[in-house]
Amino acid sequence: MKTTDELTFEPDFLRAIEYFREQEVYRPSPLREVPGPGGVTVWAKDETSRMGLGAFKALGGPYAVARLLMRSWKAETGEDIDAARLKDADLRAFASRQTFVCASAGNHGLGVAAGAQALGASARIFLAKTVPHSFDDRLAERGAEVVRAGETYDDSVAEAIADADRTGATLLADGTWPGYTDIPKLVMEGYTVIAEELRSRFEETGIWPSHVYLQAGVGGLAAAMAHMIRKNWAEQPEIIVVEPEAAPCLIESHKAGKPVRADGPDSNMGRLDCKEPSIVAWNTLEKCDVRFVTLTENEGEAAARAVTELGIATTPSGAAGYAALCRQIQEGVSGAGFRPLVIVSEGPA
Repeated sequence: MKTTDELTFEPDFLRAIEYFREQEVYRPSPLREVPGPGGVTVWAKDETSRMGLGAFKALGGPYAVARLLMRSWKAETGEDIDAARLKDADLRAFASRQTFVCASAGNHGLGVAAGAQALGASARIFLAKTVPHSFDDRLAERGAEVVRAGETYDDSVAEAIADADRTGATLLADGTWPGYTDIPKLVMEGYTVIAEELRSRFEETGIWPSHVYLQAGVGGLAAAMAHMIRKNWAEQPEIIVVEPEAAPCLIESHKAGKPVRADGPDSNMGRLDCKEPSIVAWNTLEKCDVRFVTLTENEGEAAARAVTELGIATTPSGAAGYAALCRQIQEGVSGAGFRPLVIVSEGPA
């Protein structure tokens, strides 16, 4: 039986912000103003160049790797360390004996690989056949071992779990399930930095979005963002969670009142093509007063072309929030106070 503590997401977002501010490669991602349909001005949080990895997941895997190494070192030595200490020779020697394993639809694996490489650890990333082969080379450049495993993302998750059980490597997934929630919460804690970057910007201007569109696969980004928006944004927007019609696991879980699978065909929104939700993300979103929208494959493709033409090269996954916005405007939802915010979550694969 799932406990309340297992499902609860209460991130130490100040710890995450402090960690990233100490990293030389960290810069807040740009908040751009782009034209939307019907003459609407759209805020677009551009994650396509985040920390050299090209996606918001540069904030999740690397942060979790660092936190886990700090935990492991304390367990072995009793010493509490800060992020700067991870650069020392004895910590790098310690990290060299650690291996992190995960399944990925692409970007999470890059984050884990980059985090492991930066600190001297190893990474092994499991990819299903549906993941573009461009990720193989990108992962290898980050020092990761790449294993092609299974027909679907779920298959690759099962293979990663089996590998960790067999080898003693640390499973660093971004999804959660009964009995496995602690480590993915660290990944989600990294994502809270995006919401805090935005809050800082909007507080400076005094102008806040009226609607925020958050794409979701297993739901980690959407839940982390929604939690932080509801926690400490001075003006509260409507939050719209966007999924492919082929993988509506969060909306179906919302309807069922519990986490459920939502099987369907493969989606061209590949990084969102997740058939089973993170139980922590589901529980968090249920507390955040969000609305759910599903997209057709054609809507995802059209939005990717539109956003790319606006100067932010992206994919159907990255443009999913913009796609939902376009539909809402077509349905007549706009007006003088309509100030939409979308997250362009990744660059081209």
